[in-house]
This record gives sequence, C-alpha cells and structure tokens, in this order.
Amino acid sequence: MDPLHLRSAGTSLVISFDSGEAEVIHWGADLGATLPDLAILTSPVPHSAIDARVPAGLLPQASSSWRGRPALRGSRITDGGSGLDFSSRLRTTSATSEGSSARIVQADADTGISVSSNLTLHDGGLLELRHTVTNEGTTPFQVDELATVLPVAPDAVELLDLTGRWCRERHPQRRAIQQGTWVRTGRHGRTGHDSSLLFAAGTPGFGNRHGKVWATHLAWSGNHEQFADTIGDGRTMIGGSELLGPAEVVLAPGGSYTTPALFAAYSESGLDGITDAFYSWFRSRPHHVLPAASTGLPAGKPRPVVLNTWEAVYFDHNLDTLIELAESAADLGVERFVLDDGWFRGRRNDQAGLGDWYVDETLWPNGLTPLIEAVTSRGMEFGLWVEPEMVNLDSDIARAHPDWIVGPSAIQHKDGGRLPLEWRNQHIIDLVNPEAWQYIYDRIDALLAGNNISYLKWDQNRDLLEHGHAGRSSVHEQTLAAYRLFDELRKAHPGVEIESCSSGGARVDLGILERTDRIWGSDCNDALERQTIQRWTGAVVPPELVGSHIGPTTSHTTARTHDLSFRAITALFGHFGMEWDVRSVQGEEREELRRLVGLYKEHRDLIHSGRRVHADVASDALLLHGVAAAGTTVAEGTTAALFALVSPRTSAAEEPGRVGLPGLDAERSYRVEAIFPAPGDADYVHTFTQVQPPAWLSDGAAASGRFLAEVGLPMPILNPEHALLLKVTAL
Repeated sequence: MDPLHLRSAGTSLVISFDSGEAEVIHWGADLGATLPDLAILTSPVPHSAIDARVPAGLLPQASSSWRGRPALRGSRITDGGSGLDFSSRLRTTSATSEGSSARIVQADADTGISVSSNLTLHDGGLLELRHTVTNEGTTPFQVDELATVLPVAPDAVELLDLTGRWCRERHPQRRAIQQGTWVRTGRHGRTGHDSSLLFAAGTPGFGNRHGKVWATHLAWSGNHEQFADTIGDGRTMIGGSELLGPAEVVLAPGGSYTTPALFAAYSESGLDGITDAFYSWFRSRPHHVLPAASTGLPAGKPRPVVLNTWEAVYFDHNLDTLIELAESAADLGVERFVLDDGWFRGRRNDQAGLGDWYVDETLWPNGLTPLIEAVTSRGMEFGLWVEPEMVNLDSDIARAHPDWIVGPSAIQHKDGGRLPLEWRNQHIIDLVNPEAWQYIYDRIDALLAGNNISYLKWDQNRDLLEHGHAGRSSVHEQTLAAYRLFDELRKAHPGVEIESCSSGGARVDLGILERTDRIWGSDCNDALERQTIQRWTGAVVPPELVGSHIGPTTSHTTARTHDLSFRAITALFGHFGMEWDVRSVQGEEREELRRLVGLYKEHRDLIHSGRRVHADVASDALLLHGVAAAGTTVAEGTTAALFALVSPRTSAAEEPGRVGLPGLDAERSYRVEAIFPAPGDADYVHTFTQVQPPAWLSDGAAASGRFLAEVGLPMPILNPEHALLLKVTAL
C-alpha cells in the first residue's frame, strides 16, 4: 500500500503501511510533493530487544511491542467473566484519501475489533484527528481508553503546557522531555481551571517567534488526559484522550465509540506559528462568530462592546437602577447589555434558586420586558445570564425532583442516597436523565422564545466530582448531553449568541467552542493577571472569542488598583467590554473611557482578523504583543498593526533598550506612534518614569518593517503595571 502524504501551509504528514499497520513516519516541515523510498528510514534493531523494528503506530499497540502507552485499552466481557481479548493486533484493511483528508481502517478479526481513523490537514496547517472503535464481536467490549497520539521529532526536547486555578487560569510551565511519561490529568468533569489548552513540545528554548514547535489540543469538555510519552529508544509521542470512568463505555455488538478530536499544529517559527494555524481554522468555519445568513442578522457583524452587570450590582436587581446603568452604558457607546445572576425565582444570593428558570415575579412583576425595552430602545442588544446545568437544593425543582440531582449511588436523593459535597452551594442536574434534560431545554427555550434576548451568558460554576447516573460513572454521557443542549437551543434560536463561562475559564476547549460564540477567559478582571491569562488563552483561541472587560479601579478578585489606561489596553485585545458600575465614572475619566470605546470600535476589525504576534523580549519586565494585518497588501494610510507595550513589574535595568516590532512586511515602510495614553490624559503622568522620553515617542518614527523587526525602537521607561498602545500605519 502506498504511503499517505497530506500537505498544507508548510506542514507534511506522512503515514506508511509497510509494517502492516498505519505508522506516522513524519509530522512536521513540508517535504515537497515527491517522497523517496521510505525503506531508507528502516531503523536498526538493538541487542536485548524485540527482534524486529517496532513501529510508532497511529495506534501504538502492545502487539507490535510498543513499550509506551497503548492507544487502545479495553477488554471483552462474556458470561464467563471479563478481561478477554485485551490485546488487539490491528492491521490496515483500507486507506483512502481525498484532498487534504484521509480515512484509515485497521482491524483484528481474532478479537473482533476495528478502528477507523479520520484525519484532515486544514488549509492553515492545523491537523484534526479522531478515532472510532467498533465492536465487531458477539459479546460486549469495555473501552477503558482510546488515545489520539502523534510522534514528535528527536530535537523536541522541551515541553510547555499550561496550568492554573480560579482567577489564574492558563499560566505556562516548562520542563525537559525525559524518558518516561508526563501526564496532565483532568478529573473535574469539565475542562478545568488547570487544564492545558496547549500541549507543546519544541526545540531548546523555543519562544514566541523562534524554534520548532509541535503542539496538540484535545477538543473535549469532560474528563481527559494529555501526555508526552518517551520510551527507551528515544521516541516521543504527544497526545490525549478522554479519561473514562469505570465501565463508562461498554460497546454492545456493533456499537462504536468515537474519541474527541485531537487538533495538532507544527511551526518552524515558534509559538506564534502554532497560533496562526489555530486561528486559520477558527476563522474558516462557516459559523465563526458571525451569525449564519439564515438568521437574517447582518453579515460581518462586528463584536459589540459589552457591559455586564455583575460587578456593577451583583444580586441587587432593581429596575430603576438597571435602567440608569443602561442609560450610562449607552452614553459611552456600549452595544450589548448583559443582565447577570439574580433575576430568577428565589435568587437573592448564591444559595438558592438554581434550576428554577422562571423570572422572579416579586422583583419583576412585569417580567423582564421593561428592562429589555429600556435596553433595546437605546440601541443595545439584551443578554441574560443562565446556569442550566446546575441546581440548588433550595429550589422548587430540587424539592419536586430530587432524583434529578446527580449522585454517586443508584439510590437517588429522595430515597436517602448520598450526594456529592456541595460546591458554591450547588449540585449538578442529571442531564443524562431524559426528563431532566427536557425540563432544562423547555425552560431556556421558553425564556428565549418569550423575550427579546440576543445573547446568553451560560455559566457552569462547579466541578462534576463523584458524578454518576443510576450508580454508574456518567461524565461522558453528561458532557454529550450538555453538548446536545447547546446544539438544540442554537438550532431553535439561531440568532442568539452564547458565551461559555465556567467559574470564569474552566471550560475553554474546542469542543465547547464549536457550540458557543465566546468564552469568558477568567472571573478575574485584574489587568495584571489578565495579561498572562489572555496571552495563553490567545495561543489557541482568537481574540474575537475571548471576553475581556475593564473592571473597577480596584479589582473585585485581587484588590489591586490600576489606572484606567492599563485596564483598558489589556481589555482591548479581546472581545472588549466593561464589568463596572459606569454610572460612577464621571469627568475626565468618563471622557477617557468614551475615547477608549471609540478606539476599540475603530480597530476591532483589525484585532479580530489579524495575526497575533508576540515579541521575544529578553527581560520578563517588559512585554510587547499585538495584532498585525493579515497578508502583505495593506493600503497606504491603513493601520497595519496595533501593539501593547506592557510593564508587568520593575526591571533590573535602568532602561528597557530597543525592542523589535514583529509581524510586519519586511519590505514595506511604516510609521509608528504612541496613541494611548497621550499627553493630557489623566493616566499619562503615571505611565512613565523618565527625565526624557525616547526621541520617537513625541512625533513618531518611520522605518521599514525589516528595520523595525531586526533593530527595533528604544522603548520608554514604563512604570510597573502600566501599558502604552502603539499604532503602526502603512506608508
């Protein structure tokens, strides 16, 4: 069987079938259209080892003497017991390709197992891979794991992944790749605050703009594992899998299980090249951000300026207050007004009401209509917070249907069954139960059908620990049921956008993002924390999908105090909004905020379509990141790039020195100027500590893209926790 070769955007994937199984011979740099005889890659056979070459299969397996993690773990269940047919010898039965996609089937007639693999190398170089195992036998087969893995080159010697916690999501950590297995396990029942959005292996010291990088992402919102597996002969696999609970997937004869998609990218130009591949895929989706044509909404709708009410009023819902807030927001140029938690029956705090998705008649005797009309009459969309997957014990629905509450026992709550411990005073509603699923669907559907709601902020505020249905682990089925809830509501209300919030950033993955129009990056609006959170969220997720808001002067979650300019420049590089009682913003500060809203509107098309770029700055006391216009053809006078120069901490050096501006056309000339804060702005005097600024800061600088990237410009001396916005115009 001839090798399979997929090519796109500087990446090649080569699969050989010479060993009888599908083996990834190469995933990395483009090899051109013609391949040599792959027999030249036959490896030596060492002493005291298997007396044959061991393939690194697309599905690594013990029957081929692979000593690392096998892709498929499971066994057959018969009347006589379990644990039979535990090791399959899968061999290729068919391999077909069309364009940049391929389908490979491997099977073992003796064990009655087949696995089909679907691969697509998308136009921007992003590889999408998933497997489906089918039980071809006559008795049940229990699947314990089916992993998707890819090999990385021998010069990938460092591993970067992400970790975190509530209000500190997606922070990087690095380690050397050594013999053995590095496993990141998520047992949260959701993606998790500590989940690694990106799992990257690379050459020594790979950075933002340099080094070879191989990176993966598992598109799944439930329990999962991501890993790097290095065996004794030096070969390394990276990949991931759904983490299945005991007997969670048992295939009846003829039954199948399909893995979550593994997305993978290769870059010769550091992490920014990985980001390019992910953004290309996101932005090529027909439904990406912009409403489908069938909704009747305008094509090319820009991402609206948002005001969320949470940090403005919390649970204190008063119609007059909220209308005042809406008036103040509209005056600033806000385009979407989102009413957060506290609008439904019994909801005066976070201890009651979840599950009772009826408008509270005591707060809203005329329903939400008066507020919605006040919002929409001022030219804004109306959005609403919901948390459909959760329930409080102090709620009408929990009292009426205690058996709908998730528990570890087959004996449900009404019969005295033990419940998991509470988290934020709440439990999980069992969406695997068809009646519970239908109730939740009907309530959210009724809210959307009965009110002029354009947007749902869909929250999920706890882990799904000790999660079961009818006495069996059910995170897998709960995740699929939640996906189906999103899908069916979107189908019924195609004009409504949905944000995925999960105690901030605990459900950020490509599985949920296939069903939502935005994610909430973190519950933390502290601009200093957000610099890191947004940088690493943005490594995979484009800024138009990442909610980024200006919070109050003193942060609700950290008690840090920051100038408006720092908060605003941080929020600008995302889907911009405010979570703040803007009625209190007056005088010069209000005019500054209004100007910032204008800056976002002026530049959002660039921010939400351009290439994200991050300079490799030697000192960790200075960051330079931004967005450059996609392509090299930019009309004269057009904004070609927007950069944020950020000082997160004090520097050991007296001055920052020259910093290069990446991402520009080397042969084109540009003008660079600082546009915010500007002389006269209230924050300007706090931004710098310098007797004299660099020469270009007052009047701008003109130079070629090559000069700006390779030589750079001497940067001003910023005070810590301050930022400067730079605009680059094509000449």
